[in-house]
Amino acid sequence: MTPTLHSARLTLRPYHRDDFETYAAFMASDRAIHMDGPLDRDQAWCWFTNDAASWALYGFGTLAIEMDGQLAGGAGLVHPPHFPEPECGWFIYDGFTGLGLAAEAGRAIIDHTFATTELASIVSYIGEQNIASIRVAEKLRAELDPNAKAPEETGTLVYRHTRNPAQGHVQ
Repeated sequence: MTPTLHSARLTLRPYHRDDFETYAAFMASDRAIHMDGPLDRDQAWCWFTNDAASWALYGFGTLAIEMDGQLAGGAGLVHPPHFPEPECGWFIYDGFTGLGLAAEAGRAIIDHTFATTELASIVSYIGEQNIASIRVAEKLRAELDPNAKAPEETGTLVYRHTRNPAQGHVQ
């Protein structure tokens, strides 16, 4: 079952079909460059449905980020076949950047993942040029793991998020 999570300012909820237009517009923009974009509508639909279907396949996935009832982005954990490990990622829509939402949503996803799965660590794959996401990973206290395998041969940094004792373990 896909959860709904809450943080201080955000609701992270399952995607609705009506979220696709905003999602597709973001994926078609230059802002999606760090997510293999820009993507056309068909490619965006594949990503959108993958993000939603991951919950049924893995027990984790991506959630829509809402702030004050407005769609603000997405954050979640995905593990497509070409990723060596499950990856925590985030994206924020225009009009919501610079507010710390990616870190807040990322923290909610990471804490939920460690509370509900057996995973001891997860990674964030971040392009070397994606300074904003590097800052988010560092704010989340992820550590650069130079020995971890990335999906691409070059240009991708791997930041590792590890379970801390306060997050507990699944029984």
